[in-house]
Amino acid sequence: MLNLLRRSANSLGPFRCLAIASGLAMLLSGCQSMGTDGLAASAAPPEISGPAAGAIAGDMVSRLAEQIGQGKATVALKQDGSPFGQALEAALKGWGYAVVTDQKTDSGAAVIPLAYLIVPYDGQVLARLSTSSVELGRAYTVTTSGATPASALSLMRRG
Repeated sequence: MLNLLRRSANSLGPFRCLAIASGLAMLLSGCQSMGTDGLAASAAPPEISGPAAGAIAGDMVSRLAEQIGQGKATVALKQDGSPFGQALEAALKGWGYAVVTDQKTDSGAAVIPLAYLIVPYDGQVLARLSTSSVELGRAYTVTTSGATPASALSLMRRG
C-alpha cells in the first residue's frame, strides 16, 4: 500500500508536465510570430463575418485611441487582407488616423506600427492589437450580426 502512494523519483506530475509544455510552446510561438520590428505578424481568419469584424475593429480602435490619442499620428498597418484587416483600416480612418500599409512616409511624421491578431477559441474570438508602446486584448462572442465583448480589456504598456 505504501508503494502506491509514492511517486518514483523520475516521474513528473501531470501539472508539472503541462506547465513545462505550455511554457515551451509559448516561447517557441513567440519567436515564430515576431516581425522584423518586434511586433507580431498580423493574422485573422477569413471566416469572421463583415459585421463581426466591424464591431470588433470599432471597439478595439476606440480603446486604442484612449491610449495613444485620437488621430494624432499615422498608423502603419500590417494587413493580411482579411475582412478584419479591412474593417480595422476603416475604423482607424474613422477615428481620424492616417493609415499606410506599404508606403513610405515622411521622415518627420510620427508613425505608429500596428499589428493585429484574431484567434478563434472555445466559441469566442480573442482579439489583440499591438504597437511598440501598448498592447490591447479582449475576447468577443461572435454572431452573424456582429460581436459583443465577452471579457474585460487587457492592457499592457511597454517601456
